[in-house]
Amino acid sequence: MMHGHGKSDAAIVAVKPANKAEPAAEQSAAAPTAAELVEPSAATEGNASQQSMRRTQSRVSVSQVLERIRKVAREKKEEKFTALFHHLSIDLLEEVFFELKENAAPGVDGLRWEDYEANLERNLEDLHDRVQRGAYRALPSRRVYIPKPDGRQRPLAVAALEDKIVQRGVAALLNAIYEEDFLGFSYGFRPGRGTHDALDALVVGIERRKVNWILDADIQSFLDDASYYTLACAI
Repeated sequence: MMHGHGKSDAAIVAVKPANKAEPAAEQSAAAPTAAELVEPSAATEGNASQQSMRRTQSRVSVSQVLERIRKVAREKKEEKFTALFHHLSIDLLEEVFFELKENAAPGVDGLRWEDYEANLERNLEDLHDRVQRGAYRALPSRRVYIPKPDGRQRPLAVAALEDKIVQRGVAALLNAIYEEDFLGFSYGFRPGRGTHDALDALVVGIERRKVNWILDADIQSFLDDASYYTLACAI
């Protein structure tokens, strides 16, 4: 069920088992009206100051919303989330836009970060409107190949810029829920964790604990493809 933009969070409920891991870093946001997002186009010092203040307020707002979602995920363990769509706000889209790499390769549309940023407020308002109306459609990913040390090639799919923004926004909302499920030794596709963190934990476990067997640790995949993040059991 989707609730309209700006409605109360009271309708949000969630189903979650208890989490044994520490919560992930916090972000979040209630979305202001489109009018609040528009700034004059003239590049004056006043506008730069206002933009800085606007981004600071946006980060606080986004952080508050995601924290409310995390709180419900922790405390309402036998229920389901039914109202998240309106949290995919302009503030959240702006926040994740600035998390993207400025020099990242463009997708099939050729649109680059700096071009989108040049008219950011209008672009995000338009993207937000299309998402909320159901008119947004993701573009096909651009396929590129990166050489591997053994002579093979690793295929990569490069998403279009707006697709990256929407994907990251949705991921931020879902991470606020599902991070409450993960245990501390889980590393796969989690915010702020990667293969090197998993390898470090494996080394610490082996060196500081009495270990009789290592049931499974696919080190080659860790180093080559980064495809296995979750540590195997060390007994």
